Amino acid sequence: MKFSVLMCVYFKDNSTFFEEALKSIINQTVIPNEINIICDGPLTDELYRIINIYKNNYSFINMYEIEKNVGHGEARKYGIEKCKYDLIALMDADDISVKDRFEKQIKVFENNKNIHVVGGQIYEFIGEKENIVGKRELPELDTDIKKYMKKRCPMNQVTIMFNKKAVIQSGNYIDWYCEEDYYLWIRMVQHNYNFYNIQSNLVFVRVGNEMYGRRGGFKYYKSEKRIQKYMLKNKIINFPIYFYNIAIRFLAEVIIPNKIRGILYKKFLRKK
Repeated sequence: MKFSVLMCVYFKDNSTFFEEALKSIINQTVIPNEINIICDGPLTDELYRIINIYKNNYSFINMYEIEKNVGHGEARKYGIEKCKYDLIALMDADDISVKDRFEKQIKVFENNKNIHVVGGQIYEFIGEKENIVGKRELPELDTDIKKYMKKRCPMNQVTIMFNKKAVIQSGNYIDWYCEEDYYLWIRMVQHNYNFYNIQSNLVFVRVGNEMYGRRGGFKYYKSEKRIQKYMLKNKIINFPIYFYNIAIRFLAEVIIPNKIRGILYKKFLRKK
């Protein structure tokens, strides 16, 4: 099965991490048919240098530039429209895919024609990828994934491979502060598309204390509250679940300091 890989890069991305991420998808056991790198606004000279080196050495690497920084949601939407193939794998600019990630995902699609989104588990690390500081484990089967979605985002965005037509028919990515992926999965459920999570690590995700800061604050809470309101309005959840979800989020994202939030994420909030 032919497939595309979509990577979005912007000027704040670390060039060393970006090159490591790029190598991890070039050196897969199943090689992508194309890698589309979306420059989300102007990049640094070093990022451009790395892209040009790999683009010149690998004919299946393409670069597309957006004139100004538009954010991940809009950049992914633009990138999806540029992909040739009906299967698209997402890759962040600072993470590391395991060597057989795409092989495992392709097998799921080959064996399950009614699956439209395939994700997997992630290991979070600081410094070297052997220094694992956390994991995010998610349910395997479609029924359990949709049940889990009622309280939290049910897919690890950085591990995703999906059906392009299904994503576009669900409205594609839509800008939503820090929640573009969650919002997309909800809309795909509304369109009766099906999900699967491989029960092994697919991506090593680079984290730091600033990650937990990004998952807190009133702006982040308001964005998550809007998601819960959307699910309530569309009868995906009922009012007791809505109230519980926003209460937990207010506590975790507004009241609790970043340091404590980091401990909670690693110990409790990364499990099924």
